[in-house]
Amino acid sequence: MKRPDKVAAFRSLLVSPQLEFICEAHSGLSAKIVEEAGFKGIWASGLAISAQLGVRDNNEASWTQVLDVIEFMADASTLPIMLDGDTGYGNFNNVQRLVRKLEQRDIAAVCLEDKVFPKTNSFIGGNRQPLAEIDEFCGKIKAGKDAQANDNFSIVARVEAFIAGWGLAEALRRAEAYHAAGADAILIHSALRMPDEILAFKTEWGGRCPVVIVPTTYYATPTEVFREHGIALVIWANHVLRAGIRAMQETTATLFASESLVAVEDAIAPVREVFRLQGAAALQEAEDRYLPKARLAPSAILLAAARGEELGELTATLPKTMLPIGNQPLLGHIVITLNALGINRIHVVRGYAKAAVSLPGLHYVDNDDFAENGELHSLALALSGVDTDVPVIVCYGDVLFKKYIVELLRDIDAPVAVAVDTNWQESVNRHRTADYARCSLPYSRAAYNREVDLLEIDPQLAPAAIHGEWMGFMKIAAASLPGVRAIADEILRHDRRAKLPALLHELIRRGQPVRALYTTGNWLDIDSVEDLVNAGGF
Repeated sequence: MKRPDKVAAFRSLLVSPQLEFICEAHSGLSAKIVEEAGFKGIWASGLAISAQLGVRDNNEASWTQVLDVIEFMADASTLPIMLDGDTGYGNFNNVQRLVRKLEQRDIAAVCLEDKVFPKTNSFIGGNRQPLAEIDEFCGKIKAGKDAQANDNFSIVARVEAFIAGWGLAEALRRAEAYHAAGADAILIHSALRMPDEILAFKTEWGGRCPVVIVPTTYYATPTEVFREHGIALVIWANHVLRAGIRAMQETTATLFASESLVAVEDAIAPVREVFRLQGAAALQEAEDRYLPKARLAPSAILLAAARGEELGELTATLPKTMLPIGNQPLLGHIVITLNALGINRIHVVRGYAKAAVSLPGLHYVDNDDFAENGELHSLALALSGVDTDVPVIVCYGDVLFKKYIVELLRDIDAPVAVAVDTNWQESVNRHRTADYARCSLPYSRAAYNREVDLLEIDPQLAPAAIHGEWMGFMKIAAASLPGVRAIADEILRHDRRAKLPALLHELIRRGQPVRALYTTGNWLDIDSVEDLVNAGGF
């Protein structure tokens, strides 16, 4: 595959007739994220690279350490990269070596600032920052241009006169000298909250060469102002880093306070997204050749044929599973949670107002006789159409849940398994009917990592016998599917209105083990208007 000409691509951004934008990145991962967002180029920020290395933006990271970082960035992205090269890491000789090493790593441009080495970040004590002598800095620019092998490699001269408090006349004098020395563009920098200095410079400068800006402090300025003044390139200079810092702070604080992953797991990127950004799919062919076959993801059956009469007029035209929660129906939330676990083949049994159950990407099974039969009949209909080479996760179509609940079932090796909520007192407090479970071991530390079997399930269990509440989640192993289907058919011949607990009862009666997996809370069964209201905060 032909490699993109990153050097030419960046030069085209500088000379483009329209305003262009590049965004900060500081690692291979962030470079790929910036590219996927749609940007045409990357700013390899010295501040961001230093920060992610845990050092100050004062040349505390050596130039070879910076090169290591941007090499990973260049490998991870097809976008052209401009390095924030600070002062060039020394004199003209260091600049020449830097330019050669950047070209070797397919970096498209470098920005050099006219401060003295080691540099200080422009937003720290600006007017106390000494600037380089003009002739010395011009020598760096000339040396860099002489060293480049590709005519399109760009050197952008960053003028710090405003930062140092030296005014417009000095900024123009320096910019003119740097342009004459061969700079391909001028980056004019300002720490003011308004763009007055920048616009005054551009008005005087005209179109002698492209002008680049970094509106970090004057961020409230409408972008159209930059277009009207003929700015060539805008750099969003450190916002990816700053966003990442805030997210990491919030996540670590939550983990420390909660002592649990449950509070953060649904709010962060799934591990598979990390794998995708890493390019793990490129290894698929080799894995197929050299590694054992991976376990196939299960399919799922969602039982959603009922109306939900307890919700009154809310389900007059819609089944409960399609009632809106936030920006999508209840069924949509369930599907998203299953998809997050790699469960993409989902069978939905619909009945009441079935035309309204029409989310894309799902397999529908119609229970047209839903009013005359029960949940087990819906399950039997769905089981007749599932693949028998993968296990099946079964749940109701009116429940919200954290994905780890299904993840536990997905990963258990058992013929049949169910999830049991140890927080069963909640159902008593809410005065609703629940399927209470008695198991071979009560929930305790002793039961952790032990095989626990379901012994009985009954809404009328005495409180002393209750070990938890069955949540409606069930996993059926692929090898068990034919037998479970046969038992369901046998039950239905005698009771068409049978519910799912009848299937569990019969499996237990026949001596077929049903594994119980204990979990605590983190699900919500939508049984009332109050539940529907609470679902918005779930």
